[in-house]
Amino acid sequence: MDSIDIACARAEDCVARARLAGAAAADALVAGSMSVEVSVRLGALEDVGRSEGTQLGLRVFVGKRSASVSTSDMSSAALDALVERAIAMAREAPEDEWAGLAPADRLLKGSAPQLDLFDPAEPSPEALRARALEAEDAARAVDGVSNSEGAGASFSHSVVALATSHGFSGAYRASSHGVSASVLAGAGSAMVRDYAYHSARHLARVEAPALVGTRAGARTVARLNPGQPASGSVPIVYDPRVSSSLLGHLIGAIAGQSITRKSSFLLHALGTQVFARGVHIRDDPHLPQGLRSRPFDGEGLPVSPREIVRDGVLETWLLDSTSARQLRLEPTGHAARGVSGAPGISSSNLFLAPGHLPPATLIADIDHGIYVTELIGMGVNGVTGDYSRGAAGFLIEGGAITTPVAEFTIAGNLIDMFAALTPASDLEFRYGINAPTLRIDGMTVASG
Repeated sequence: MDSIDIACARAEDCVARARLAGAAAADALVAGSMSVEVSVRLGALEDVGRSEGTQLGLRVFVGKRSASVSTSDMSSAALDALVERAIAMAREAPEDEWAGLAPADRLLKGSAPQLDLFDPAEPSPEALRARALEAEDAARAVDGVSNSEGAGASFSHSVVALATSHGFSGAYRASSHGVSASVLAGAGSAMVRDYAYHSARHLARVEAPALVGTRAGARTVARLNPGQPASGSVPIVYDPRVSSSLLGHLIGAIAGQSITRKSSFLLHALGTQVFARGVHIRDDPHLPQGLRSRPFDGEGLPVSPREIVRDGVLETWLLDSTSARQLRLEPTGHAARGVSGAPGISSSNLFLAPGHLPPATLIADIDHGIYVTELIGMGVNGVTGDYSRGAAGFLIEGGAITTPVAEFTIAGNLIDMFAALTPASDLEFRYGINAPTLRIDGMTVASG
């Protein structure tokens, strides 16, 4: 894998080649990675995998026309051919009056913030195997677990470098370490499965494999012999494993492309009360060791913490430069870039701030409801906000979580769901998008 300096040099060199070949403007992204993963099943080694590679994505502009190409061949001849092909493609592309690089005066200047994203530790395959076995052994030791789908341990190192023809060049390194386990309980058609995993930027921050395995086993056994809930309108409580999915629907609705295409159920909601008072949703790209932290966005713009929803009011769209120009607004530093295609939109460390009630208190007054721990399918209409997803979880009876249920659908409309949402106090930063336990009253349940 390239060093930061080499990755930056590759990106800058490709941009320079594009300008010399006739491009009016260009940017290049270099993404390199190295990863090792070990998996085990039933106490035996199942697989050891290692991958390493570097890819480069080039975007060129010829007037108002643009094209994007990518390669994994870093030889000089291959890069010359890549540039030639990109410019030829751009000349045949349709014009886009909004296309272009980010505003030069908005680019990140000076040193990028230090976010502690890189841990140089490289556990050996033997050490990863031991971690995976520890996780699986702990899961299988839970009374009621009947079989295993396996466990794994892994680490990866990556480098990202971006260069533009109007003055930006930057790069950063990141790492990831993780452990997971997945087991089964029951037999035949009554068999159920569940899992647990944990990942962190630094090895020392990853949960103990035995803890991850025990959690996987306990979750699986708890799902044995599920029933089906009665159909009707009831309160739904989302476990933190799935509550963050609601924030994903919010981001899709306020992304610049959804607004410019007029394809969002929140098209006219900016500055209005979308959630209840007291609800705050924030995005923090500067979170130290954050799973989605980054020092700059996919166009070279600086990033900063941002209040997306303040006291229930939607404060901002998430904009890259193209959508910002179209809406006559300023980009928000949420451009995300891969080696293929133009920049899109992505949040960073997005989270819904915790409320004041612990989960037990949040459900204490629910006579009949459902605690959802798994969501299935993607039945969400981004234009209307209509929401319908398969689910599994547990009944809430008399203010307590009781027996498992499965094979049912929960439905509503995201506009109404957002307005009715109540957060608990148990926020943890475990994923890229995080939310505490969430309660939404009046959702429709339909059993299969």
